[in-house]
Amino acid sequence: MKILMVASEAAPFAKTGGLADVVGSLPAALKSLGHEVAVLLPRYGAVDLKDARRVYDALPVWLAPDRYDASLYLIERETPFYFLDCPPLFDRPGFYTEDGLDYPDNHIRFAVLAQAALEFSRRVFRPDILHGHDWQAGLAPVYLRTTYANDPTFLGIRTLFTVHNVGYHGLFPEEALAEIGLAGSPVFRPDGLEFFGKVCYLKGGLNFSDALNTVSPTYAREIQTPEYGFGLDGVLRARANVLTGILNGADYTEWNPETDGLIAAHYSRDDLSGKRICKQDLVHAFGLPPEAMEAPLIGIVSRFTSQKGADLIAEVADGMVAEGFYMAALGAGEPQYEELFQAMAARHPARIGVRIGYDNALAHKIEAGADLFLMPSRYEPCGLNQMYSLKYGTVPVVRATGGLDDTIEPGTGFKFRPYSGSALLDALRAAREAFADPDGWGAMMRAGMAKDYSWKASAAEYARLYQSLAGRA
Repeated sequence: MKILMVASEAAPFAKTGGLADVVGSLPAALKSLGHEVAVLLPRYGAVDLKDARRVYDALPVWLAPDRYDASLYLIERETPFYFLDCPPLFDRPGFYTEDGLDYPDNHIRFAVLAQAALEFSRRVFRPDILHGHDWQAGLAPVYLRTTYANDPTFLGIRTLFTVHNVGYHGLFPEEALAEIGLAGSPVFRPDGLEFFGKVCYLKGGLNFSDALNTVSPTYAREIQTPEYGFGLDGVLRARANVLTGILNGADYTEWNPETDGLIAAHYSRDDLSGKRICKQDLVHAFGLPPEAMEAPLIGIVSRFTSQKGADLIAEVADGMVAEGFYMAALGAGEPQYEELFQAMAARHPARIGVRIGYDNALAHKIEAGADLFLMPSRYEPCGLNQMYSLKYGTVPVVRATGGLDDTIEPGTGFKFRPYSGSALLDALRAAREAFADPDGWGAMMRAGMAKDYSWKASAAEYARLYQSLAGRA
């Protein structure tokens, strides 16, 4: 089958989160199953085109009454990645924001991406399945059902829309409809794009696509509830018959302690000796004292936001130290939470090390060197770090939500359900007691390392979903 993925990010070209990891890795896994996949992305200013070749000039995109001329660049990896080059819209320092503010023309930028996907399908790569990711691609199925509804070029093309995080809607004022070529179209209604008086691109993808999925089975259930649906739970319940959850996969070519070139020593399930060398390296990197080598060391690599449970970590920091834990944390995010982490480290400089920012090499060192990996998320569509942690024999402590609940089980990690500091501390105490038994701890490490969350199984589920969609064409 031929699949066109449309997204705003893909690793390693443009990344702010897990969306980029999925779009960067899933196509190659699908290719290994015999499918032909192409990916269409914006060409942001940060995308290096030195390995690209220009393959199409003057791809026309009409958002009545305006025309946007774009060109296409191609970078060949395991699968082709095409970049939509429209400098007035995308050649900017940020992807979505600059200096903390959304670009005021984001509604136009991602409407152009969505309609360009259809022109791309007409002129370059006609897919069986058009697979959009998150709100930035949400208008592609809308245009397919409206502007292009009577165009025979697109007969038989089916649409799948993946929600990576239902908390991000892509909301714009009603006046945006005129600028995106949908003025007068009957789409601004509750079963269309309208969301409390605004235009919602995510809702467009949810209502106009043939099938929906999200990035873990538990998250697919959670987002149908008021607690996790961010106001769209009713839409998702109404479409529950075409909504599935497919776990994201981990890229073990990058995250594998047997081959990782960024860690101090390699190790495996059969020989864990290198794990201690990695812990020594991590202790040194964060300036922790030698005593940390004999105590449970918690690792964190995260965005410092309320979604990721930064407030819970701050709440229990003093109790965690009192219980005998050390911590090495890497992340960046909302200023108030960055300040909370820095304050923790200032209060306990011999027990808590914090680095603000993102450092890929240091992230690998944390995964390899920590004893425990903490993810107390308020909600977590899938999560990847808990999968990496299992592979590295770094026992996860997670809140039982979304993909965290799906991937961590008794014997490979520790879970807690109430979103509270006391519940988190209870889980940490259970982990500390287990850590005190070296034989049992080693067995738990090996059980986690035996888990396989590679893209192979997830890609096979996507392939089945695509085939099911095509069969209904």
